[in-house]
Amino acid sequence: MNDAPGNPSPTTDGTADGHLRTDGPIGDVSGDQPELKRAITPKLLLLFIVGDILGTGVYALTGQVAGQVGGAGWLPIIIAFLVAMVSALSYVEMVTKYPQAAGAALYVHKAFGLHFVTFMVTFAVLSSGITSASNSAIFLAENVLKAFRLDESLGEGVATQTATGIALVFLCLVACINMRGVSESVKLNVVLTLIELSGLALVLIIGFLAIGRGDADFSRVIIFESPEDKSMFMAVIGATALAFFSMVGFEDSVNMAEETVDPAKNFPKMLLGGLSITGVIYVLVSVTAVAVVPIGELTTASTPLLSVVAHGAPDFPIDTIFAFISIFAVANTVLINMMMASRLLYGMAKQGVLPGFLSGVLKGRRTPYAGVLFSTGLAIVLVLVVRYVLAEKTIAALGGTTALLLLAVFGMVNIAVLVLRKDPGEPGHFRTPTVLPFIGAITSFLLVTPLAQPTQNYVIAGGLLAVGLVLYVITYLYNAAVRGRTTRFRHPDDIGRD
Repeated sequence: MNDAPGNPSPTTDGTADGHLRTDGPIGDVSGDQPELKRAITPKLLLLFIVGDILGTGVYALTGQVAGQVGGAGWLPIIIAFLVAMVSALSYVEMVTKYPQAAGAALYVHKAFGLHFVTFMVTFAVLSSGITSASNSAIFLAENVLKAFRLDESLGEGVATQTATGIALVFLCLVACINMRGVSESVKLNVVLTLIELSGLALVLIIGFLAIGRGDADFSRVIIFESPEDKSMFMAVIGATALAFFSMVGFEDSVNMAEETVDPAKNFPKMLLGGLSITGVIYVLVSVTAVAVVPIGELTTASTPLLSVVAHGAPDFPIDTIFAFISIFAVANTVLINMMMASRLLYGMAKQGVLPGFLSGVLKGRRTPYAGVLFSTGLAIVLVLVVRYVLAEKTIAALGGTTALLLLAVFGMVNIAVLVLRKDPGEPGHFRTPTVLPFIGAITSFLLVTPLAQPTQNYVIAGGLLAVGLVLYVITYLYNAAVRGRTTRFRHPDDIGRD
């Protein structure tokens, strides 16, 4: 890769960057596009991963998981962590083998070579990021109203309009940050992640103080309770699928590989380290919450961590402080997901899967401006749809749908690892033990089945993938009628090379 600003890679054998042809679907990848700047250091990468995994989930899912299994909420969290770790090892092998800003879609295409499958995987990952960012932007806006007591002074209709406006403005602000550069984006992520971690540390400290005073009941930690007379197995499986939503996020970091310093060396340690840190935090938060707050109250609380603080420090000004902490935590989720979406669009357009104009890079800032603008437009549309079209229960299910889509993608990636063992890839890349991708594929697909997922998640996921199918048909028809080309990769062996 040539990292010199304004000095694009030379054309070779009719290719745009020495490897890729320019005859991808709907538009050509210009030969004068600069490469992305390698600006992410190991420490920035670690904080990026920790901040992305923590996100909104830890603030909202503790009570919901307890509602599935009672005080033993730490059990599905540990299982979800192990499932995530196995898939993370597969991602580490792939990202060090093919350090390209394309992620799961690249790996699946290299394994199977089917453009349609690659397109749908891309759309599934992209949809999960955009959905998470859009939903988080709405939640952030509502917390802004609560932080400034505007939800009480404004009427319901005005408050809804105001929150929607705040969400849209924030998405545009995030777009400007991402447009300026990945270094600025990741540095802001560092600040938000540290604030996020300080909020969780505060919860744990107050919880530990309550435990030290004897205001906790650890016997609740081993109590198993399931709704609707479910068996322990079924309840744990369902709770694990729910808890898995709080573990996703590490996959976003692979889309930053092309902008990371020495990815083959730094990605394995930082990705596995970041996932381990968040796993320990989740278990500690779960055990502390159940010990300090009665299970019934924790399950029904809309803000379970606030309940922990309220029980542990009744005189603490929780309403104002945690409203602002929640704003920063959710802002971090939006920032990281939008960074992922724009880099994913850039990577796939560069390879010819998506229209060539989406590979546009600002020559001065060397950021994927086309991907930023397109992903922001999708997020804005989704915010408006979620706010004014979908029912409240549907909004609540979007988190579960995100986990459903990503679990299916993780299963595909684990299979791709096994298929691609015959390809040597980059010299010295990480190699996960062969048995682990088998385990990862089986457990991921198990958590996609009706044993773990409610019907509404399938309905929403099916609707999202139907949109992807429509886009694929449009791309296919355009290529056939206008370009006179088939919709497929021209040189699969060159995918993933810079």
